[in-house]
Amino acid sequence: MRSIFIKEINSFFSSIVGYVALLVFLVACGLFLWIIPEYSIINYGYASMERFFEIAPWLLLLLVPAVAMRSFADEFRTGTIEWLSTKPLSDFDIILGKYFATLALIVFALIPTLVYVYTIHNLSLPDIDLDSGAIMGSYIGLFFLAATFAAVGVFCSSLTSNQVVGFLISLLACYLLYTGFEQLSKLPKFSEGIDYYLSMIGMEFHYNSISRGLVDSRDVVYFLSVIVLFMSLTRFSLNSRTT
Repeated sequence: MRSIFIKEINSFFSSIVGYVALLVFLVACGLFLWIIPEYSIINYGYASMERFFEIAPWLLLLLVPAVAMRSFADEFRTGTIEWLSTKPLSDFDIILGKYFATLALIVFALIPTLVYVYTIHNLSLPDIDLDSGAIMGSYIGLFFLAATFAAVGVFCSSLTSNQVVGFLISLLACYLLYTGFEQLSKLPKFSEGIDYYLSMIGMEFHYNSISRGLVDSRDVVYFLSVIVLFMSLTRFSLNSRTT
């Protein structure tokens, strides 16, 4: 697994696409947080990271599929998946190596955003402290969200040999899983009690729950369950394409 992990990291940074994806994510965060009036913290008037944690899931919705799209699609396109299958590696070694490499790259992209916490703290009034509990909870929520998006992205990449197709499938799947059930629960026909349970199926409900600063074990179990589900689906997909 370690060899696959290192191979994926080196492959990502050996292409300009990797740097562009990370740069676009960070630039987009900066533009939304400081420049675009509707989302700008300066116009918001409060020393809070709330605006960042509102837009970050949507930016991850684009970044994670862009990072994960080549995981298996490139292997199928070049035929190296056959070479990998001859190595003394189990299917899960290959899958987890690619998954953790994708997740590591996303975490690497999130680390620079900690600068915003320091900046907003310095811009706030001396007698006003940031809600550190909510900030920590929101970052934990972003991590679980990114980890789940990565699992979905790796699975979608295993379905095709075309990276663009993998990206689009992953983008749609992540969107539906993140906010699709939440939007569905708002329909009038589901307003008689089932709306709450319907929204619980989506990631947005659990992300918002963790972002309040209280890490509930039910939210953690939800994210871990979805990750395990898509890892298992990835293995099934690989077996069906290589046998």
